[in-house]
This record gives sequence, C-alpha cells and structure tokens, in this order.
Amino acid sequence: MKVKILTRNPDEYLRETKRDIHKIPRNYDPSVHPFEAAREYTRALNAVKLDKIFAKPFLKCLEGHKDAVFCICKHPSQLSVLLSGAYDGEVRMWNLALGTCMRSFLAHDGVLRSIAYVPDGDRFITVGDDKIIKTWSADTEEDEPLNTIISKTVLTGITHHRDRPIFATCGEKCHIWEETRNEPVCTFEWDVDSLYDIKFNPVQSNLLAACTNERRIILYDTRDKGPLTRITMKLRSNKLAWNPMESMSFTCANEDYNLYTYDIRKWKTPVNVHMDHVEAVIDVDYSPTGKEFVSGSYDKSIRIFEANKGHSREVYHTKRMQRLTCVGWSLDNKYIISGSDEMNLRLWKAKASEKLGIIKTRQKMSLFYNEALKEKYAAHPQIRRIARHRQVPKHVYNAQAELRKIREKNKRKEANRRYHSKKGAVPFVSEREAHVVGRD
Repeated sequence: MKVKILTRNPDEYLRETKRDIHKIPRNYDPSVHPFEAAREYTRALNAVKLDKIFAKPFLKCLEGHKDAVFCICKHPSQLSVLLSGAYDGEVRMWNLALGTCMRSFLAHDGVLRSIAYVPDGDRFITVGDDKIIKTWSADTEEDEPLNTIISKTVLTGITHHRDRPIFATCGEKCHIWEETRNEPVCTFEWDVDSLYDIKFNPVQSNLLAACTNERRIILYDTRDKGPLTRITMKLRSNKLAWNPMESMSFTCANEDYNLYTYDIRKWKTPVNVHMDHVEAVIDVDYSPTGKEFVSGSYDKSIRIFEANKGHSREVYHTKRMQRLTCVGWSLDNKYIISGSDEMNLRLWKAKASEKLGIIKTRQKMSLFYNEALKEKYAAHPQIRRIARHRQVPKHVYNAQAELRKIREKNKRKEANRRYHSKKGAVPFVSEREAHVVGRD
C-alpha cells in the first residue's frame, strides 16, 4: 500500500527572524484571479486618496527683504544658490538648503529690475531704474561692483548668452553688450515700443524674444541688422520663457489671465492657450525637462501646467502669500521658488505629495506601482474627480465662476449672431486665434 502526503518546506513560509519580510506565494495566471480588475481599481482609488493626504507642497519661507521681491535668478550650476532682488534695490544671496541669507547689499537706487548670472557662475549682472548696469563677483563678500556701465536709456531686463561673453538688455531699446566694452555692440529698435522682458534662446543662442508695452512679442537675431518678426496680441505680455528642450517654442504670461505657448515655425496662432488664473499672470518659468512650466499671478496663486495641456495640474496658495512677482523652477526638477509682494521667498515641492529624502527600494517600487495604477485608471469618473479636485481661496473660486459665466455668455451671443445671419457672414474664430490682433 502506497500513501501520499502533502509536504511543505518550512523555508518557503517561515522567517528566520521576526524582522524578515513575509514570503507570499503569487500565481500570475489571469484565470485564477477573476477579481484582478476590481482589486486594481481599489488600489488605484487608494493611491489617489493617499496623494491627497500627503500633498504638503510648502517647504520653507525665506525672510529678510525690507521691500517686495521683484526678481530672482538661479545659479547655473549650484542648486542651493539663489539671488533675489527687491524694489528697494537690495540683492540677497540665499542658501536654499539651509534657508539662510549668505550675503546682502544695496545694488541700485530704486527698483532692481533684473539679474543674470554669467555662465561660469563667478559673476552676475544687475540692472535697475537708475540706468546703470553693474557686474558683481559671486564669490567674494565685497559690496563694490567689478564693473559699472551707465546706459543712455531706461533698463527693464537683462539676459546672458549661454556660452559667450555677451548679454542683452531691454528698455526703450534692445542693446547687445560685450562684457569687455562699455558701449553696446548692437542696438535693435522697432517703432516706439518699450521692452519689458527679453530672453536668449537656450539652444539657438543667437535668437532673442522680447515683450513690449504695445502688446507685441518681437523676435530678434543677433546676426541680423534688425528685428525678424513680431506679433500683436489684445493685451500685454509681462514675461516669457523659452522651452529648454524644444528650442522653437516659448510661453508668455499675459494680462488677460492666460498663458500662450507659441511655435516660431507657426507664428500665426499660439500652439496652446493655458487658462485657470483669474488675474494678470506676472511670471513664468519652465522645468528643466521642458514638459511643464510654473506661473505666478496677481490672484495670489501659483499654478503648474503641463506644456501640452490647457488647464493646470496643480495650484499652490497660502493665507499669507500676496500677489506673486516672480517664480522659478529649480534645475533638479524638484522644487519651485516664488517671490511675492509681502517681501518673502517661498520654497515649494514640484510634486505636492512627493516624499523627500532617502527612499528604500521596496517603497520606491510601491510608488512606481501606484503611479502606473493611477495612469491606467485615470479616466474612471471617481478617480478623475478625486485627482482633479483642488481647494482654492474664496476669491479665486468666485472669480472662476464669474469668468465661466462671461465665457458662456460670449459663446451664446456668437452662436445667436451666427444663427440669425447669412451663411459665412459671422466667421468662426477659435480660442487660439481670438487673442491675436496682428502679425508683421
């Protein structure tokens, strides 16, 4: 007689010590798991809810300025170093890791308009309302500038070439300067436009884009004698930022509460219109990956947009934060820096629920699994509703409802005009074309 018995190896299910991980046998045959989809949906729902629970983006506040912060500038190679300029002309150098001010001095009489680092990071250049361009050493504690240039025109912005000793300033005119000379090498002028902001293209380094007070966006080429082309919008653009990965596109922050992404190869209409702010957008900055950008507005909120989408994926706000004047995205793609009217700089996480610090392998795999589940079930109504929900201040909530009514009224009015008019008398104008007035 032969007897068969079931046997189990204790090594497969017992732990050597109580600190070991339990070994759980798994069968990946789909026929054995009829509730796999239901289980994954529940896990995805829990993952989205956990994101909301752990969404604490605010990290620290940097205090010390005696007047509202006007501009910030990131160091080209050191992640923890940041420069900030204020309305009283003071420059402060910050250590973001420690949250301390390493250096402060009075650089200009009046508003300090813009700061730009030299590519090697050893010096930085400032411009202010006193029509003076000053070059400072970044490594020493001296409060005397290395070089001083007196400009004949008002200066409102500065940008430096990525690898050559050339920088451009904007104001009444666009000037191209060499660091070794006290006179501009080249001057660009088109009509009577005053320029508010100017930026070198990070890839096509001879290309410049500028915003003007006449609602125009102008393109310049330093190899040419004059401006290349310009586009006129309904309202003024305050700042612009080039995409660091796609050299042909840039995004501008406009007074009409929107941001517009343009492709210089298709200059007639914006590629995308980014809506969600309820007051004028003041500043914009791209992430180093080029897939997202951050914007700051007078509605006292910071919004993070995906470059190819029209609505923001995240909104940051605090009770104490007033109107935003400047924003920046750190070069390691993890942090966002903002400056506002109440004289403070704030440091935020780029991903609100991201865990900072060292993450063990097992936890990292769990986070990857949760992200994959959220992406897989993103279209499910319950998960989409939880993922999209954001708490916003009362004034923003009421303004959004009012803007929604205005848009619906305009659409209804246009539809009625089209219905009661001859065919083709009232042409259809898309949202992207509606905000552009003219092109040269």
